[in-house]
Amino acid sequence: MELKDIDLNLLVVFNELLRQRRVSAVAATLGISQPAISNALNRLRKVLGDELFLRTSKGMTPTPFAETLAESVGYALGTLHDALNVKSGFDPSTSTRAFTVAMTDIGEIYFLPGLMKHLAKVAPGVSISTVRNQSDALRDEMERGNVDLAIGFLPDLKSGFFQRRLFRQKYVCLFRKGHPLAKTGMTTKAFLDSEHVSIVAEGTGHGMVDAAIQRAGHQRNVHLRVPHFVAVGHILQTTDLVAVVPEAYAVRTLAPFDLVSAPCPLKIPDITINVLWHARNHREPGNQWLRQLVFDEFSI
Repeated sequence: MELKDIDLNLLVVFNELLRQRRVSAVAATLGISQPAISNALNRLRKVLGDELFLRTSKGMTPTPFAETLAESVGYALGTLHDALNVKSGFDPSTSTRAFTVAMTDIGEIYFLPGLMKHLAKVAPGVSISTVRNQSDALRDEMERGNVDLAIGFLPDLKSGFFQRRLFRQKYVCLFRKGHPLAKTGMTTKAFLDSEHVSIVAEGTGHGMVDAAIQRAGHQRNVHLRVPHFVAVGHILQTTDLVAVVPEAYAVRTLAPFDLVSAPCPLKIPDITINVLWHARNHREPGNQWLRQLVFDEFSI
């Protein structure tokens, strides 16, 4: 098939149907009628020789062939959009651009103080919004251009993404200064006998902690599970619970919450903290500037 054989507008409809899965929603987004959307879909079906979408109780469900086209079509349309709207450059000193960066609550604690301090000096008009970096939703949001960068441990973001390593990170045990372990030391037996708080952090790679412990033939004595790290310091400060956390988080919470850390007696693989961006933004000047700033400020 040659490009001259297909109307680009049909691919725009295709891309929106992949994203929204409902003809009415696509019609509203593109500002055209529902019959026009249906007509465009029928034309594209004839050109490609596939049903592409099937009506189900959950909306318009893509066929396997449509799913194979999804990433390539989204990337191509995004690249074309950026090329038509790109500016000659990016001047951080005068820009008032608002960037959206995906990171966990650990990322906010570790990165944002230094990042915002640096931006105040070199780009006072630039603003940052953060969103959670749960990989399933994040992939779609970055493909659409709604999220500029992601920072963290995100092993599931591969195809269609670039990444640059900031630093490697090990896991440590974290507990209050008055904890009995502060005197006896953290042995394997003490670790397994202790009561733990487990941080689920769904959609990130941190679920590997319990998986690694189970592979070693052990099971933690978990008394509390929380979905994120934000309250862990407060919890550890007033209980005898133990948490297994990335060292960067431990460093930021030791003094404020009067905690201590110790090496984990069970082997948990180190993690790599990366800055990631979608291929559609690879050559976009503002994105290039921000990710280089993050790298220069935080890489080790």
